[in-house]
Amino acid sequence: MIAATVNLELIKENYLKALGKTQRQIVVCAGTACVANGSLKVFEAVKEQVEKKDLDVSVKLESDKDADVVMAKTGCRGFCQVGPLVTVRPQEYHYVRVKPEDAAEIVESSVADDKPVERLLYSDPATGNTCRTTKDIPFYTRQNRTVLDECGKIDACNIEEYISHNGYFAARKAFTEMQPQQICDQVLESGLRGRGGGGFPTGKKWALTLPQPGEKKYVICNGDEGDPGAFMDRSLMEGNPHRVLEGMMIAARAIGADEAYVYVRAEYPLAVSRVSEAVRDAEQLGILGEDVFGTGSSLKIKVLEGAGAFVCGEETALIASIEGRRGMPNPKPPFPAQSGLWGRPTCINNVETLATVPLIIQHGAEYFKSMGTENSAGTKTFALTGHVANTGLIEVPFGLTLREIVFGIGGGVTDDDGSILKDGFKAVQCGGPSGGCLTEEHLDLPIDYDNLRNIGAMVGSGGLVVMNRKTCMVQIAHFFMQFTQNESCGKCVPCREGTKQMLRLLEDIIEGRAALETIDLLERVASAVSKGSLCGLGKTAPNPVLTTLKYFRDEYIAHVVHGKCPAGQCKAYAMPEIDPEKCIGCGLCKKKCPVDAIEGEKKQPHVIDQDKCIKCGACAEACKFNAVIGM
Repeated sequence: MIAATVNLELIKENYLKALGKTQRQIVVCAGTACVANGSLKVFEAVKEQVEKKDLDVSVKLESDKDADVVMAKTGCRGFCQVGPLVTVRPQEYHYVRVKPEDAAEIVESSVADDKPVERLLYSDPATGNTCRTTKDIPFYTRQNRTVLDECGKIDACNIEEYISHNGYFAARKAFTEMQPQQICDQVLESGLRGRGGGGFPTGKKWALTLPQPGEKKYVICNGDEGDPGAFMDRSLMEGNPHRVLEGMMIAARAIGADEAYVYVRAEYPLAVSRVSEAVRDAEQLGILGEDVFGTGSSLKIKVLEGAGAFVCGEETALIASIEGRRGMPNPKPPFPAQSGLWGRPTCINNVETLATVPLIIQHGAEYFKSMGTENSAGTKTFALTGHVANTGLIEVPFGLTLREIVFGIGGGVTDDDGSILKDGFKAVQCGGPSGGCLTEEHLDLPIDYDNLRNIGAMVGSGGLVVMNRKTCMVQIAHFFMQFTQNESCGKCVPCREGTKQMLRLLEDIIEGRAALETIDLLERVASAVSKGSLCGLGKTAPNPVLTTLKYFRDEYIAHVVHGKCPAGQCKAYAMPEIDPEKCIGCGLCKKKCPVDAIEGEKKQPHVIDQDKCIKCGACAEACKFNAVIGM
């Protein structure tokens, strides 16, 4: 049905009326992680069991149809490590690690009856408490989900359900009740800053684009999320694509654009599919296209797949990619607001930024400023990964400390086998490959743009990688440098050659070929790359190196001066040990050791004093039982 002035109130009313007639809703997480773990098979198995009960089941609630049970596939709920996730409403029973063979028990107990399946509920490892709903699970209760609130709750592919959650009301308000300058002012007043890494005020960016001459302007949604371990934007596009489109509509109204692009990397096929479907549904309903909300304005949104180059996260490189050229950055000015896509004024915002905008237009600037800190309003999504008990996608207000995230939401630091370590925290990498490594002394620092920048880190796109004490910080710096070196487009010398030299210096340190001068040279090269590179990729690439040099310099010195890797991870610095299972206590190794580094009683397993050992290998040569290892 094509309707120039879609009646949002009527759609919402009819949908909620139909929803009120259903007895049960069964929501199965169909985000990328849960799908990989078999959630689609779970969905089909549950549906089959419901049908066996002779219940009228619908896989998509429609406002003009009634059903006993409605099943829906949602986007990511964030708690990926315990997926696949299934929720039964209205009780809100939240089941974890569900398998297809659990379907019959779920339907028998929670659909046909009103009881939870206790064995499928989440058990808090810290307290042993069984959690029936997400409101009982610490991973969720300590968050403040606003942008992510509907992800995992609504059917991402059902535009009527999005409207029933007040979707597109903010876009209609922007088109029918507000002038472009008013929108820019309200977003600026809210304090919203770009969530993609730079932290530039969004309202200011729009206000700079609005007065640019020319009838043709563009909005670009940057969904080219390439940080290792980051999946915030992907989850938003998969879980609530209409929210992203609504943010784009408001941005278009604010700057006077009639055409927009969603640039999504091709490695995100589910996001591409759901955003494309959302665009088609919005066009079919008359929300997108000609005469938006009866205002005479038009807006077309196109979905474009990128090839997955990290540098395309940079604005001018992204524009080049859309134009069909190689994704390489250009010097600024001119800024995209002045001359962007095909030389026209263009506004580029990332997915999370745009998905936040409808909240501001709907609830006002003061509502948004009530969350966060003075200079960093609102909330931020983070991808929490690494050596932490609870991993996944979280959303917290700015101002929360790393300690609250790592130990409150994350549940604490873990050993390599997943067990909780009481004093195991070593560092957290904040901000992705362009971010920095922070230490225990930063755990109580309130997170916001300025605090992190002042200590050499950054909010970035929101990657948070927690590391335990068995992590070698030189190897971490090498890991991120390898990534940025691979992703450098090669256009400018400081980035192309500088990152390559930094990588080689790090390899020298890890492989035992470095001297103390290597550390000084590494620091000088990193500083030069940071100052001289053309775009943000090169300017921020040295951050992991510079912060590990700043906060973990002792580890670098231990490698090159003392010949040891304190974390015991670098093979070049591996120290010999005696396997107690093989050692019979013959004492031959003890006799051969030139520095008296081996201790042990006769016929008892011996041990090597690592502080005395000079790694000469005499013990390994003397041992007839191959008990000396690590040589």
